[in-house]
Amino acid sequence: MSEVLNVALGLFGLFLLISTANSVIRTLVVPRVMSSTISNMVAVGTLGTVGFIARRMKSYRGRDRVQAWGGPLTILGLLIVWLGLFWLSYALMMQTLSGMSMATAFRESGSSLFTLGYATNERAQLIALDFFAAATGPITIGLMIGYLPTLYGSFSRREVEVTQLGWQAGEPNWGPELLARQATLGTLDELPDLWRAWTSWAADVSESHTTYSVLVAVRSTRSKRNWGLALLAVMDAAALQLSLMPQLPQARARMLLREGVQCLRALELIVGARTIAWTDDSQREGSHTEREVTLPRAEFDRGVARVRASGAPISVPEDEAWEVFRLWRARYEDWAYELLLRIDAVPGNLPKRGEG
Repeated sequence: MSEVLNVALGLFGLFLLISTANSVIRTLVVPRVMSSTISNMVAVGTLGTVGFIARRMKSYRGRDRVQAWGGPLTILGLLIVWLGLFWLSYALMMQTLSGMSMATAFRESGSSLFTLGYATNERAQLIALDFFAAATGPITIGLMIGYLPTLYGSFSRREVEVTQLGWQAGEPNWGPELLARQATLGTLDELPDLWRAWTSWAADVSESHTTYSVLVAVRSTRSKRNWGLALLAVMDAAALQLSLMPQLPQARARMLLREGVQCLRALELIVGARTIAWTDDSQREGSHTEREVTLPRAEFDRGVARVRASGAPISVPEDEAWEVFRLWRARYEDWAYELLLRIDAVPGNLPKRGEG
């Protein structure tokens, strides 16, 4: 092997070592949104493969079972890729410094990285690299072990509210059903507490799922349960309350809708949703926007019929309520639909949801 090529391989090994360490630190240590090329490639490759297999399933239940593996395999894949890249980078640098064969360099690198002991004791110039490699392996594995409780803690907090919403809004969740059941139980006066809880939920998800983006791929525990659909259902319910029953307290519902919009906008960066070009702050808030919504008027009418049948104190004519609801929904519909599409949320049929 020529001297130039030997040096080039050593420098490439050093670059690979720095890049991999940077990926580990950005993903596991820094508590903020920081992009990592290596982590992104692992996630895209793993989730893309899982999604390709899932699309071959005939039923949604089958797709959900397959895609449930996406998040865990991404986490395992990250650890394997990081350790593999560290192994390669140390082997290239050891080969350059010592002139040993590549096979011997890989044996030396692996024995140090995985703390198996030195494969050789005849090359004093490799002692420093051996020590660095011996520290790198346990540190990376230790950081990943510490990373898992954080992930599962965030997942648990997310799923507690989603699970409770099952009996409140049916499964799959539907906004009108949430209002209808509250009216049937005579607990409409407790809605501000529900909106407060979901405002905190949206803030928590916005923070945790942008910092630890793999959580977006971790699915809920049942095929008919989905955290993205739950957020949409609660936001729809809040918008329906504001449009149909303005006599009820409105402040908490408005706060929920604004925090929900912020959550969806933050998740847009993670799922790759299309950006909506707002022209100014008032249009971004949606207070006077004339954006059209995808939700058909007929589906809104079915939802209102479900709420009315529960005995809820509706005080606004449907035509007027539709205009108010449409303006609220225009603020979050595009982002919500894009999120549900990207995470392959459970499909639903509005009339059937209203029945259960």
